[in-house]
Amino acid sequence: MTADFRHFYQKDWAERTAIVTQAAQLTSVETALFKQYYVPKHHDIIENYLTDYPLPMGLAVNFIINDQPYIVPMVTEEPSVIAAASNGAKIVKRGGGFQTTATKREMIGQIVLEQLTDPTATAALIEEQAARLLTVADKAHPSLKQRGGGARQLRVRQLGQGYLSVDLYVDVQAAMGANMLNTMLEAVAKAIGVLTKTNPLMSILSNYATASLVTAKCELPVALLQAGRYDGQLVAQKIAAASAVAQLDVYRATTHNKGIMNGIDAVAIATGNDWRAIESGAHAYAARDGQYRGLSTWTTDGTTLTGQLTLPMPVGVVGGSIKINELAQLNHKLLGNPTAPELAQVIAAVGLAQNLAALRALVTTGIQQGHMHLQLKSLALAAGATPAELPVILQQLEQATHQDLVTTQQLIARLRQTKDEN
Repeated sequence: MTADFRHFYQKDWAERTAIVTQAAQLTSVETALFKQYYVPKHHDIIENYLTDYPLPMGLAVNFIINDQPYIVPMVTEEPSVIAAASNGAKIVKRGGGFQTTATKREMIGQIVLEQLTDPTATAALIEEQAARLLTVADKAHPSLKQRGGGARQLRVRQLGQGYLSVDLYVDVQAAMGANMLNTMLEAVAKAIGVLTKTNPLMSILSNYATASLVTAKCELPVALLQAGRYDGQLVAQKIAAASAVAQLDVYRATTHNKGIMNGIDAVAIATGNDWRAIESGAHAYAARDGQYRGLSTWTTDGTTLTGQLTLPMPVGVVGGSIKINELAQLNHKLLGNPTAPELAQVIAAVGLAQNLAALRALVTTGIQQGHMHLQLKSLALAAGATPAELPVILQQLEQATHQDLVTTQQLIARLRQTKDEN
């Protein structure tokens, strides 16, 4: 019998799991996973809820940011990410730690007008009424203004082909601000529609948060970068060269930035923030001059290596899923309950630490040495190795000609057989 998914959203949890079990022909063991990770209140977070999907959470250590120590919770499924962040932070700590700054913290939303016969005249009309439109925005969300936030600026841009974008800048205080900004935008859009005698095409926040930029910087004596047979000055030169390539070549820049986002996304997820919004804004910022480039830069004068990372960081410490997710709340506490600008700066520092560790490995021993050890550990666990068996299996895997699942399972079987015979 074919499963019936009609009105699935109206079903209770037991009905949903029964339907899915039938449709996918799940075993009882597989169906039990829904119950194992089930959190009742998460019905209110997403639609058609079945269960939670757990990801590993760990702590990055060694971080000194603006002279303050931090332990940083990170959520990621990728081996070596937390190790790299901690390693990069350890090097920077010996050099005095990270220094970070944040610009004014405002989110930007757009009201788009279409099919305008005279965009210049329409733009002038809207600009003349900017003060009144800002008041309309604040009245749409009065509690924000009472907390010290609110509408700050109105900018009008001609996009071409009869389109006009009216950009509203809002100080959203401690929240990421998407919902409050969208509410304000819709109110302003109505007022603009009356003013211009048009029907706005749409009103929505932009995830390109160029009014919420954050910068992390570090300066390291090159001696701290020594790696095996590579002296620190040579390592610094190679890191600077690798950074230069990421400014010139989109293929390298993409991987360069992926490594940065390994750290940034992991902290964003751990703190209940929208990592997808951060990702999209970061990549747009990387292409702000028309070519996609590395987000960070590293330079050296022969004695000091200087690293800097600037990117949009629209994060919040209240609202969204943060107030629902108990682990997100716990992670904010682990961070010392930072303000939104402070959290943005911590996240940027993690991204720069991640980048330093990756580049240092890449230009010296190679990225695979440390990374592959952790990958082999994941492979051994996937093949069924117990924690007690891991040290022996890892040692054998590192010497094996083929490092795959079949080989690992054979090594585990051989080890157990030897134990049984003894």
